[in-house]
Amino acid sequence: MRILYVGDIMGQPGIDIVAELLPKLRHDEQIDLVIAQAENVSGGKSMTPADMQRLQQVGVDFFSGGNHTPKRPELRALLEDDNQPVIGPANMHDSPGKGWKYIKSPKGQVLIISILGETFGNNRPIFDNPLKAVDTILKTNEGRARAATIVNFHGDYSSEKVIFGYYLDGRVTAVIGDHWHTPTADAMVLPKGTAHQTDVGMCGILHSSLGVSLDAVIPRWRDSVVNRNVLETDGPRQFNASLITCNSSGLADEIRSIQVIEKD
Repeated sequence: MRILYVGDIMGQPGIDIVAELLPKLRHDEQIDLVIAQAENVSGGKSMTPADMQRLQQVGVDFFSGGNHTPKRPELRALLEDDNQPVIGPANMHDSPGKGWKYIKSPKGQVLIISILGETFGNNRPIFDNPLKAVDTILKTNEGRARAATIVNFHGDYSSEKVIFGYYLDGRVTAVIGDHWHTPTADAMVLPKGTAHQTDVGMCGILHSSLGVSLDAVIPRWRDSVVNRNVLETDGPRQFNASLITCNSSGLADEIRSIQVIEKD
């Protein structure tokens, strides 16, 4: 089974490059299931149902979440509905729904789990311990037949992301980290068969601060200007994803980073 996990889709530029590249990539790589990190899809904060439908039309099957996921009221009902392919972090108190759902693929049912890291930046959400939360979810789903289990770990610290991967090694198909919007060069299959990447990266404008205009963030840092994030919309775009191949045991045989960067 071949599963593609697409990094944080950052605003309209991210939507556009996914729409341009994903259909051909899905065909060429014979991908069975596409999961995308969706907490930044609509204007950088959460995802509207309309943007969700657009991404489904170009080949995204399921949407994982992060700290911004609950911020659009119109998405909350979809998060609570087991038949809608979108989740927020399971251990984040303000996020509706369970934080895990199943989706049907050509190779069988796939369990997808979203977990928020414990060490976060400003405006830290209230959350439960990530390790205990994922243990509870896996115990709840013991004995339920599935082709794969994909865990998304949305967090700030590389140490947490690495620990979480090894903690779940041999128990799930893959642990994919995101939230940094910068891909790490450590995609590998861990000793017991779980694919892991500390951070998958993002889809959006390359020359930016994680998709945000440099003209907004540099004065904030240098001169203590109080301003809002402004998404960058000009310049070459990047597409980042992880491609996981798993076997009939539900463990991984391979993980490969995919990166496409447009020329200036």
